[in-house]
Amino acid sequence: MIEVIDHLIIAVKNLEVAENNFIKLLGFNPVWQGSHEDLGTSNSIFLLRNTYLELLTANGEGAGAELVKNFLKKHGEGLMGIAYGAKDLYSTSANLSSKGFSLPSIKKGVGHCNETGSQRKWITQLLPFELTRGIFTFLIEHKEGVLPQSKECSPSVVNRLDHVVINTSDVDAVIKVYRDAFGIRLALDKFVEHWKRRMLFFRLNKTTIEVIESSDQEKSMDYLWGIALEVESLSDAHDRLSGIGVELSSIKPGLKENTVVCTVKSPNHNIPMLLIEYLNA
Repeated sequence: MIEVIDHLIIAVKNLEVAENNFIKLLGFNPVWQGSHEDLGTSNSIFLLRNTYLELLTANGEGAGAELVKNFLKKHGEGLMGIAYGAKDLYSTSANLSSKGFSLPSIKKGVGHCNETGSQRKWITQLLPFELTRGIFTFLIEHKEGVLPQSKECSPSVVNRLDHVVINTSDVDAVIKVYRDAFGIRLALDKFVEHWKRRMLFFRLNKTTIEVIESSDQEKSMDYLWGIALEVESLSDAHDRLSGIGVELSSIKPGLKENTVVCTVKSPNHNIPMLLIEYLNA
């Protein structure tokens, strides 16, 4: 059973530059800086309350390095993939197979921390594009080691992922994947007048997967489009970010009732990025 959005993967060209930009944007340091020697990649992890953001770059040879290089060549920096967490990966994989999907074998993975030399171990199930409609997706079960906790608690810093946005040309096909195959709750299916499009809202571990019907019907594959990050005080966050040179839009009421939002214009590493505050939280 899929339990959570374990993490989002952001492909970057220069890890040091991206890391410094995300320290500014989020308001705290990464909890992990490491490498995947067998994959040829290096990463930097920023831990939120409900998930984590992984900055990933190629630093050698391997399947991971090729994946990052190909993504950067085709799309530039940005949201490359999504990982869903499962408590019992073998059972979850068997459940998907029983629904007629052909899956590759489950793989073991290991990451090494640059600073301490400690390890984290996991197993993953890569999902084929035929199932995920073109989005790089895998399931993960963590087996050994944990991420250090972030200690930053200022109202001006990002504390959680509110939602991740997926663009699609076929919302009904998306329902068959996320609700019927993955078992993720479809909380809302509606036509949104503001966008003049049909939208789906899937809920998983108090996080929303927001699917927007694309006007480009020629695109047969889906893609990760953007993220919304929650802060306790948007005015404090706006002041903090403006003061260090981050380009933002002005604060305005959000489409969701009792929210205010602003857009991060630069630096955003090619990710449409919204900051959101819930006024009645």
